[in-house]
Amino acid sequence: MSSNNFALSKKNLIIIGVAAVIILIGFILMSGPGTTVEEGFNPDIFSPRRIKVAPIVCMIGFVLMIFGIMIPSENKKETNDSNQNR
Repeated sequence: MSSNNFALSKKNLIIIGVAAVIILIGFILMSGPGTTVEEGFNPDIFSPRRIKVAPIVCMIGFVLMIFGIMIPSENKKETNDSNQNR
């Protein structure tokens, strides 16, 4: 299968891969111990890392993912230019 058959170029796929890693990092930042009945209230569930930083990191990853999908690939531009010249 040649690279001309893919909808996304190598640059697009790299951006999507980086975005997936950033989203994964955001979800890892959200993880942590929860509150259990035996221990009582655990104030760590409201830490700034879990309620501010992690959602922002995930949002950056999702926006980058959309950007990686939506930007036009160079392969499609070259193909469209050559088709218009005919």
